[in-house]
Amino acid sequence: MKEEVRYGARTFVPAITRNEIREAVIRVADRLNKDYAGREPIFLVVLNGAFMFAADLVKEVEFECQISFVKLSSYAGTESTGKVKELIGIEVDVKDRDVIIVEDIVESGLTMHRVLEQLRELGAASVEICAFVHKPMKLQFEDARPKYIGMNIKDRFIIGYGLDIDGYARNLPEVYELEVKEDRIIKG
Repeated sequence: MKEEVRYGARTFVPAITRNEIREAVIRVADRLNKDYAGREPIFLVVLNGAFMFAADLVKEVEFECQISFVKLSSYAGTESTGKVKELIGIEVDVKDRDVIIVEDIVESGLTMHRVLEQLRELGAASVEICAFVHKPMKLQFEDARPKYIGMNIKDRFIIGYGLDIDGYARNLPEVYELEVKEDRIIKG
């Protein structure tokens, strides 16, 4: 793992190793294997960020499943815009089906709240959220709380393992967090 990575003027430091990612994926897959044994859910993967997590996760599930994708956007740089743009919508029939939404990160829950509303309107039998990382202290939509969580993290901006900054850093095999410099108090 690199000691740090830089994107523009921003420095990111190590946060989650490859081994910790692998352990999180296995832990989530084990829970899914127990809960969905004998069922055939649809994994609805939220692009672009969840592609690496989803690829690793579905290799570990032991039940029959389908995989489909949606592409949503709510970030510009390191900040949420507060609006969800749908770039690719739900293109699979979810009526009377179990759906597992696979997301890279759940913060406020705005994006998940919107997808949940759509899936309910389309008649999904059940819908659960599976997130690689979750920032529980930021959650604003209780219905968007993930049932399956790789790990809970502090309120830091992270990149790598699918997570990006302006489209970059998704290919990093580990996760890095934005370095926060402590403000110094100057007494005079």
